[in-house]
Amino acid sequence: MDYSELTLHEKVQQGIAGAGYVTCTPVQEQVLSVALDGSDVYVQSQTGTGKTAAYLVTVFQELLTAPEKQGKKALVMVPTRELAVQVEEEANRLGAHTGLVCASFYGGVGYDKQVAALKKGVDVIIGTPGRVIDLQESRQMDLSGIAVLVLDEADRMFDMGFYPDLRRLLAVLPSSESRQTMLFSATLNSYVKNLAWEYTRDAKEITIAAEHITVDEIDQELIHVSSDEKTALLVGILLREKPASAIIFCNTKRMCEVLSKRLALNGIESEFIIGDLPQSKRLKIMDRFKAGQVRCLVATDVAARGIDVSDLAMVVNFDLPNEAENYVHRIGRTARAGKSGKAYTFCSEQDVYSLVPIERYIEKQIPARVAVREDLGEDKSKGIYIRTEDWREDDGHGGRDGRRGRGRQDGRRDSRRGSRGRDGRRPQGRDARSADFARDVRTMQSDLARLSTMSADERMKYYKEKYAHGAQPDGRTGRNARRDGAKQEQRRNGTVRVDGIRRGEQPRRSRNDVVPRTQRKRPQERGGARQTGHAPKKLGFFGRLKSLIGRNK
Repeated sequence: MDYSELTLHEKVQQGIAGAGYVTCTPVQEQVLSVALDGSDVYVQSQTGTGKTAAYLVTVFQELLTAPEKQGKKALVMVPTRELAVQVEEEANRLGAHTGLVCASFYGGVGYDKQVAALKKGVDVIIGTPGRVIDLQESRQMDLSGIAVLVLDEADRMFDMGFYPDLRRLLAVLPSSESRQTMLFSATLNSYVKNLAWEYTRDAKEITIAAEHITVDEIDQELIHVSSDEKTALLVGILLREKPASAIIFCNTKRMCEVLSKRLALNGIESEFIIGDLPQSKRLKIMDRFKAGQVRCLVATDVAARGIDVSDLAMVVNFDLPNEAENYVHRIGRTARAGKSGKAYTFCSEQDVYSLVPIERYIEKQIPARVAVREDLGEDKSKGIYIRTEDWREDDGHGGRDGRRGRGRQDGRRDSRRGSRGRDGRRPQGRDARSADFARDVRTMQSDLARLSTMSADERMKYYKEKYAHGAQPDGRTGRNARRDGAKQEQRRNGTVRVDGIRRGEQPRRSRNDVVPRTQRKRPQERGGARQTGHAPKKLGFFGRLKSLIGRNK
């Protein structure tokens, strides 16, 4: 369906044409067909499907045409600052001819400009829960006239701990009977459904079919590589393919900073974006990335929410995501609006146990191969310590107290030193596991054909047999994993019970064990507390008083 077929306000149609929108995406078509009559909706839709335009067009149409909403406002709640900025930009494009004022409100920056905007008047408020609550409680933001409420990426807000804040915020808004509510989420979990049930009226559910969850135009490739060679593999890919733009995903904030600095040592300009960066710095990084001044952006899943680059050429999963849904969110950024893209995923000895759940979720096996020597570039950062900053959210002048963080090393000794350490001894712990994986990965090439025919359970068994010495399915590694694995083996063999007592052996009583009252002995019978190792019972105030009275008698 084309936008020209919809009965929309003339000024809204002008904004749609100016933004270059012609044909509705599936989520836009379904939302607009239901929500333009003022109905509440809750929508399951992945990122990159066009849902932002779907609810913004509805908001503008309702504020301009619905008699009961004339002169009132709309509130759009989003989980991150980046997404708030993105939605504001899209709102200013689509609403350029409506005369409605749109502004975003988020933390990490000063209050002055945001308060000044509120005093001038804002028709469409776009904000994160924390800052909106602060402005509302300080009476700088009036939410009594909200006629349309949009909750975007509701599941991510719950994941980030915003559920109590949302309930506080919804409690001060006009009742659900006097406003229109639209709720968008990638997954309709119990939290989202409870919120929809409690704060909407007869909401209509819209679900984008699961087959749209992955984009066929994305060229996906999984590369098995040891953790010691991941940076060299990344350097080789970036130097060989020279993508115009690329987002590299890591699972931790510190790893993002470390990897970005390693890329710089290899002559590859990049920036990293994490939740702890000052907001002013984050906005500058995003502007440079969107303008093409920086080709590579290293980011975490949370920090990348709201990054919208229309022509992103490549996504690299440097770390395999811990949650299967995040794999879809990551790779989906390189195939917006039907465009093609490339997605590389690195799978090391630390990632193999996350692979099977991802393939179950997307209902297909990712084409896989083993990294060969020709894939690797020269890692000039190998063996170099990387110093990282102590980033804290502040007003742009350092830590919360105004002082700059001292910084710290990137943790343990660098594992990129070859098969032996500086003292000539063989590597231990994580280094040993990586060396073992590097050796095993060379023999894995012959197994890939067999792996492609295995079921998910058979593949998990294969990984356990190969890499159980390095990690457990729950991510535990090292001595604790080996100890727990030995215990499980003993239990399976029948040599140790689940409670840790060998068969036929009487349990030994610890001095901390609780003895039933009927089995306790008097002090005279047990020969005093000192002989059994039990300390005398301490008396409270009334106990000591009673003892003194007894003595005086």
